[in-house]
Amino acid sequence: MAEFPLDPQLAKMMVASPEFNCSNEIVSVAAMLSVPNVFVRPKEAAKAADEAKARFAHIDGDHLTLLNVYHAWKANGEDGQWAYDNFLNQRSLKAADSVRSQLARICQRLNVRQVSTPFEDKNYYVNIRKAITAGYFMQVAHLERQGNYLTVKDNQVVHLHPSTCLDHKPEWTLYHEFVLTSRNYIRTATDIKGEWLIDVAPHYFDLANFPAGEARRALERMYAKKERDRSDRF
Repeated sequence: MAEFPLDPQLAKMMVASPEFNCSNEIVSVAAMLSVPNVFVRPKEAAKAADEAKARFAHIDGDHLTLLNVYHAWKANGEDGQWAYDNFLNQRSLKAADSVRSQLARICQRLNVRQVSTPFEDKNYYVNIRKAITAGYFMQVAHLERQGNYLTVKDNQVVHLHPSTCLDHKPEWTLYHEFVLTSRNYIRTATDIKGEWLIDVAPHYFDLANFPAGEARRALERMYAKKERDRSDRF
C-alpha cells in the first residue's frame, strides 16, 4: 500500500478492488477524490449548476456520481466546452485523468489486476460500493432514530452535507470527509450496507470493542443473522 501516493484509505480501496472485480473503476474514483472539486457552482447560476449536477447524480451517492462525471467527460472527448456547459472544472478533470494514468501504472507494476464487472451486470455499482467500503470502513456513520447520524466508534453527531447527491438517508453511510462548520457535516457520502462492514472489517466491527448504542444493536442483529445463515447451510 505504501507504493501508492495516496491516503491509506484510498490505497486500501485500490488494493482490495480486484477482489470485487472493479479495479478499473476504483482507479477512476480514487483519481477523482484526489483533485479539487470538479463541480462549479457560480452564485449567479446556482440553479443551472444544480440541475447540471443532478444529471450526473447516482442514487447511491457521491462517489458513484464522480465516476459518472469522469466517464461522461471521457465519452465527450475530454472537451473543455462540454465541461464548461455542464458546470464542471476542466482543470480538475484533466488533473484527475493524469492521476488516474499514474495510479494505473503503479497498479500494473504491483500486479494489481485491472478488471471490471460488466456494466449491464446488476452488481456493477454494488461491487464498486463494496470496494470503497473496504478502504473507508473507519469513516462510517449510522442513522439514529432521531434522524441524525452518529459516526461509528467515536459517536459524533453529524449531518449529510447539503452538496450530497443522496436524496434519502441510508441507515449506514460511508463518507470521504468530515467538515466542521457551524454543524458537523460528512461530505462525499455513499449508501452502504451494514453487512458489508462485518465482511470487510470484522476486526474493526468486533462487538467486544464496540460502544453501546443503536449502531451496536444493528451490528448484533447482523452477526446473529450471519450465524443463522451459516447454521442453515450445515
